[in-house]
Amino acid sequence: MTRTRTVLALLVLGALTFGTGSPTWVTTTVATALESEVAVAAAGTSAAPGVGAGALVLLAAGIACALTGRVARYVALVIAAAAGVLVVASTLVVVGDPTPAATAAASATSGVTELTSPVTLTLWPWAALATGVLAVVVAVWGAIAAPGWAATSGRHERTDLAAAGAPAGGGTEPAAGSAAEPSTEPPGETTTGSVQGADDDQIDPHDAWDALSRGDDPTGR
Repeated sequence: MTRTRTVLALLVLGALTFGTGSPTWVTTTVATALESEVAVAAAGTSAAPGVGAGALVLLAAGIACALTGRVARYVALVIAAAAGVLVVASTLVVVGDPTPAATAAASATSGVTELTSPVTLTLWPWAALATGVLAVVVAVWGAIAAPGWAATSGRHERTDLAAAGAPAGGGTEPAAGSAAEPSTEPPGETTTGSVQGADDDQIDPHDAWDALSRGDDPTGR
């Protein structure tokens, strides 16, 4: 079984366990001072509180299997198996003797604890029993297949090699010896020539206008 299938199975079983615990599990009747027969019903989550707790644990274990590493996934699977056992045990207590659950429901709804009709079980406790057994099977099967699961993605983690190779400022430093070498041209010649050329190129605007008026080239070319 792959990791994905195990995670989906645990999540689905957790949701199904909630679904089987919500409907009525136990029905009976009582007599009060005002009515001779009052219907009493007890939902699965009240008749067997361990069913609701086991469903929550199955959902959490499924999420943990999807996100955790090698060691934590085994812990999550063990917890999922324990949740399945809790669901089975809580259901078997009600199936074995539903009278205490019916009496507690009668006391809560009407204030009377003397039952006037036999206690009847619906089919929902058997459905909860099936989900608990399946949860144990999936957890054990997942633990057997877990060594072949791929590791969780580390694309968002910074490796030691990348941390050691990247510079602190995020840029690249020039290699040693790559700095520009000084010019071998004698100092002063380039600067002097440039200044002298700039002086020659400068022409007085008045002289240029007079030269143009005479028909001469003001640049002297």
